[in-house]
Amino acid sequence: QGLDLILSVSKGKIYCLNFNMKLYTVYILECNDSSFYVGITSYLDMRLTEHNSGKDKSAYTFNRRPVILKWFQNFTSPSEAIKLEKQLKGWSRAKKIALINEDWERLIKYSKNQSEFGKPDEASTGSA
Repeated sequence: QGLDLILSVSKGKIYCLNFNMKLYTVYILECNDSSFYVGITSYLDMRLTEHNSGKDKSAYTFNRRPVILKWFQNFTSPSEAIKLEKQLKGWSRAKKIALINEDWERLIKYSKNQSEFGKPDEASTGSA
């Protein structure tokens, strides 16, 4: 049997990937108008190329190119990936920035009940 596992380290986290498992990646792009786009894919490099090439003229990112990958997370479960994608699309811009910057204190602050604690400083823009 060949090697079917790989270990990688990113931002101090260790990841073990099984090459036989399909990965689903939830990602956040920053568009050239500073808005964010949240998506899901199984082929992140290819999807980024598609966003930046303008493959789909009706896509949110078409007139907002170039786009830059700001954050991503891999999943082996498609349902978990879809759940996170939908959750991120409902987040405020400030909360997405806190996630991108790994600013856990602000992420917690922006996760509190807005009717009790007030809305975050920045509103969300773009596609979510």
